[in-house]
Amino acid sequence: MPGRPPDSSANAPGSQVGSLAGNAMGTKDLVFTVLAALAPLTLIVAVAPLHFLKGGAAVPGGYLVAGVVMALFAVGFMTMSRYVRNAGAFYATVSRGLGKPAGSGAAMLAIVAYNALQISTYGALGVYATETFKNYFHRDVPWWVFAIVGLVFVGWLGYRGIHTSARILGALLVLETAVLVVLAVYVLVKGGAGNWSAESFAPTRVFDPGNGAMFALVAGAFMGFEATAIFSEEARGGIRTVRRATYIAVGFIAVFYAFITWVVVMAYGVDKIAAAAEADPVNLVVAVFDRYVPAPITEVMHILLLTSAFAALLALHNAANRYFYAMGREGLLPRPLGRTHPRTKAPWTAGLVQTVLAAAAIVVFAVFGIDPYLGLLLWGSALGFLGIICLWALCSLAIIRFLRREAPEAGIFRTTIAPGLSFAALAVVLFLVLSNLPLLTGAGTATNLLIVGLGVAAVVAGVARALYLRARAPRLYAGLAQTSVDEPPAGRREPVTGNA
Repeated sequence: MPGRPPDSSANAPGSQVGSLAGNAMGTKDLVFTVLAALAPLTLIVAVAPLHFLKGGAAVPGGYLVAGVVMALFAVGFMTMSRYVRNAGAFYATVSRGLGKPAGSGAAMLAIVAYNALQISTYGALGVYATETFKNYFHRDVPWWVFAIVGLVFVGWLGYRGIHTSARILGALLVLETAVLVVLAVYVLVKGGAGNWSAESFAPTRVFDPGNGAMFALVAGAFMGFEATAIFSEEARGGIRTVRRATYIAVGFIAVFYAFITWVVVMAYGVDKIAAAAEADPVNLVVAVFDRYVPAPITEVMHILLLTSAFAALLALHNAANRYFYAMGREGLLPRPLGRTHPRTKAPWTAGLVQTVLAAAAIVVFAVFGIDPYLGLLLWGSALGFLGIICLWALCSLAIIRFLRREAPEAGIFRTTIAPGLSFAALAVVLFLVLSNLPLLTGAGTATNLLIVGLGVAAVVAGVARALYLRARAPRLYAGLAQTSVDEPPAGRREPVTGNA
């Protein structure tokens, strides 16, 4: 069949690559995996205070606006997914729309971005675990000890396969979401600060010119929702499951985060939330727990902060592995990365490489005494955030070019308007992120240039690799981005794959 993915003969004698576990994940599994990577409890407790610091009471409305932008992106991305079903989602989409060299550059940027996000989260796990251990056992243990313990468990669970990971992620996500719902119920029942208001959603407040930094930060709350496409080869029910999970994830993130942050605003008051965030951003949300809910629930929240960080680590580990696997299978990276375990179908070689990279980063930060929160977490998150936004924007352009050429029957809204609007909005967000990069990293010019430089270097290396294959290995180059066509539109032939 034309357009067959390159791993279709993965189980043939002598094949160096293996196939992933087909039909392993339903809609619920995909949604839980994506949302777990976003770590809702960690975001609300540890990250949202910075959003309030820059946007005050407008933050809840900011989440809804960002949700609209992501929904527009998802329309084109999911329409494109009818033609691209590949574990290297960004890579395949950009390759089919903008050409294989651009796709290879996007692939390397995605590998750097997802690894940066995953590895940086070990900084959060180490910090939270150290504080919790000290509170309960009154002993100081270095952060890196907990990070290494977490790394071993993440690596082992990744090796066990996506079935095990999905069950664990689902349970942890339900627990951390539940504790936020409990907080909301207590605040609402007790009346908050006493002045109920929908001012947080007023357009004049949300779109205040001074909220640029807030939008740069709020967009990060959606970082990773597109990972549903990464697991498309393992989805039960094909691309319908991926589309359904993607829209559910976007809707949940926008509405749930808007609601919970509105509850926090009500706990302080519309006119006081910004000042409270400025006075004590670290404990802004923790103070709401202390003031409104029983002490045992607050204690549970502190424990769940650890499981939230762990769930994010596991979900991001699986996402990063799929990119390593896809690039090894394609030949853009060493072929052994495309191997999977014969029983669990987990990309175990890719998982081992990702685990070693994380271990090396933890050791470097520990040996040089760099702060795990201000250094590892903020710097790595900024690199990942910057990379993902660039990839969203690139995909928007690729979607327009491919769908206008290959699937005009999908309609002007899906092929042009939605991805065009998302590209314009994402270009603005990218500008805001670069303008506010010192805020995201908490670092100086040299560090910020290094972070941007790593992203640029990844793209250049990917493009160079594709051009090398085109010149020296034309048959391998011709096989790049040979993704399958899922559910082709009625009456149309399957699009020719592998455009140059």
